[in-house]
Amino acid sequence: MNSQTLRSRYDVLLLDLDGTVYRGAEAVPGAREALNGGDRMLYVTNNASRRPIEVAEHLQELGFVADVDSVVTSSQSAARLLAERIPTGSKVLVVGTDALAEEIAAVSLEPVRTADAQPVAVVQGHSPDTGWRILAEATLAIRSGALWVATNVDSTLPTERGLVLGNGSMVASLESATGRTPIVAGKPAAPLLEDAIRRSSADRPLVIGDRLDTDIEGANAVGADSLLVLTGVSTIEDLLRAPSHQRPTYVASSLECLDTAAAELRVEPGRGWSVAVDGDDLHLASTAPGDCAVAAGDESMAALRGVLDIAWAHPGFGTIVGLDEVARRIVAQWVPAS
Repeated sequence: MNSQTLRSRYDVLLLDLDGTVYRGAEAVPGAREALNGGDRMLYVTNNASRRPIEVAEHLQELGFVADVDSVVTSSQSAARLLAERIPTGSKVLVVGTDALAEEIAAVSLEPVRTADAQPVAVVQGHSPDTGWRILAEATLAIRSGALWVATNVDSTLPTERGLVLGNGSMVASLESATGRTPIVAGKPAAPLLEDAIRRSSADRPLVIGDRLDTDIEGANAVGADSLLVLTGVSTIEDLLRAPSHQRPTYVASSLECLDTAAAELRVEPGRGWSVAVDGDDLHLASTAPGDCAVAAGDESMAALRGVLDIAWAHPGFGTIVGLDEVARRIVAQWVPAS
């Protein structure tokens, strides 16, 4: 087996933040140690609420190596999309933080906060202070024909307290009020990752994230390999039922996998496990002697990769059945009893 590690196989790591590197004010366990090994990295975030320097400073406070040039945000990509579509100096209604407004100004557009200013475009990004008044202004502008760009459409946002309302939920309210849909800058749309790849000048980027519907779908949209880590939003149950455009190249429990051989993390038949189709069900059995197959969480992940290989080929499967004590124990961890 090829022993090349995952981190050495790629020339840049394109890392999601929320749910992958940190959760709010806390680093994901093991992430700091995994990422401070001198790899070439860019932090690529859908969260448009903070300036790149603020993101870098937050990462530094948590013990990560980061600077302003290593942060790529959806607000930067949204500003680029607008600058390519409307004349220099045009007014843009900003639904979001001052950080988003500054990115609009940085591309020689004029940020405004009211539809009375007759903006030709609306840009919408996450802000914890977004309320009815600014959404009403955006509704008026969009219904009057303004171009509409959303930084991202994540319906939820991971925090140390759990999942909370994300920008996508606010976007949905404007879609309902206007009958329009926005151009999207952030993952899973291509612009943000295309900007990150362009900035890195990489030939072999690896996209790493915790969400199938943003990070992994986005990687597939730009033709990049991807790693899903199970430290954020997407669950094993989500993985098992993932549609083809949301399936990752690699799956691991956390970023601590980066020194593991890449071949061991790829979704393919798992060593030490057999998976068979029986009617609508998938049967999992350990082929390793004794209890060694559950000696570590890594073995559970090896079993999962093997099951995924079969589950994705049979997307309408019913249940997963463990045929021995070891397999039953692992399946119970993946799909809690209802």
